[in-house]
Amino acid sequence: MTVIVLTNCPAGLRGFLTRWLLEISAGVFVGNPSARIRDALWHEVQQYAGQGRALLAHTTNNEQGFTFRTHDHAWHPVDHDGITLIHRPDMNPPSPQEPQPTTVRPGWSKAAKRRRFGRA
Repeated sequence: MTVIVLTNCPAGLRGFLTRWLLEISAGVFVGNPSARIRDALWHEVQQYAGQGRALLAHTTNNEQGFTFRTHDHAWHPVDHDGITLIHRPDMNPPSPQEPQPTTVRPGWSKAAKRRRFGRA
């Protein structure tokens, strides 16, 4: 089983993939081509994707039962003890701000005054 997901790719590439795969949703192609055809399709996707992104997932003989490849994706496959995981970069890194000093005003808080002197 092979799955190719295209995002923001030319329509001609989508038409090219429909020769061998079935488009089940916009930009999502599934099928069962041979390994040689799958690699040729992936080569064409990488060549003609332009500004778009692409992801290929296919079955293989490993512990997970599948593997995947990415093209111009922010998420990258990473091997972790024989299992392939997706590394998602932090989109909002913490900004290096200095902590604001807390100012404590002298006296009782409003809650403490209400507790001590009644709810008036």
